[in-house]
Amino acid sequence: MEDKFLFAQQLIREAGQFIKEKMTEQVAVTIKSQNDDLVTNVDQETQEFMIAKILHHYPEDHILAEEDGVRHPIKDGNVWVIDPIDGTVNFVVQKNQFAVMVAYFEDGVGQFGCIYDVMNDLLLSGGVNQKVTLNQQEVAPYQSKPLDRALIGCNSGLFLTNEFGVTHLISHTLGVRVYGGAGISMLKVMTQELMAYFSHIQPWDYAAAMIIGKQLGYLVRTFDGQEPDFKTRQKVMFLPECELKHFENYLSE
Repeated sequence: MEDKFLFAQQLIREAGQFIKEKMTEQVAVTIKSQNDDLVTNVDQETQEFMIAKILHHYPEDHILAEEDGVRHPIKDGNVWVIDPIDGTVNFVVQKNQFAVMVAYFEDGVGQFGCIYDVMNDLLLSGGVNQKVTLNQQEVAPYQSKPLDRALIGCNSGLFLTNEFGVTHLISHTLGVRVYGGAGISMLKVMTQELMAYFSHIQPWDYAAAMIIGKQLGYLVRTFDGQEPDFKTRQKVMFLPECELKHFENYLSE
């Protein structure tokens, strides 16, 4: 497993360099489901680059990835979950605040995950038998703080509509931060810049954070308290496990 973990860290940095090189070229942008749901040739080419590398080294493994309908059940064998560019709108418009993410599962059990903030060169990685590190520096587990001394990350849609009482909860904090990507937001939760993150996301958006976060005291749950299904886009919370009941008191009001 250590070999695969080291391979994943090297792979994700190589993917980041691949993206940076592609950024010097003309980027082709396509709308998927709606005007803010974009895909670029760089998303697709980065995913192809990563899949080719994985299957070259581990030809018996499987892939679940964002683009081009690459799907495989998370509980069926050795599965790599890939998000080639998380935060594509940020990538297109800002050329910043986007991440590459990789997670690895064996028969549905998460083994390790990596989140790479490409432009800021920040690699958060860790797993069941690996310490959680940010650029090789060990990351501390969650340390409790009062809600009124915390910031919350949130999808703009959930915040604007107060869905599940999210806006009500945030009104009891120091405020909301909207970064436009799950990877960057969840990284900031695990480095304790944010206390929690609420969003409407896909399996490849939360897979890595779910594995890494578990080692630090965080969990991913749907708003009805269930584990996400790894099949569909769901509205989820990423937050400290010890704060779950506290949060539910506000979210249920």
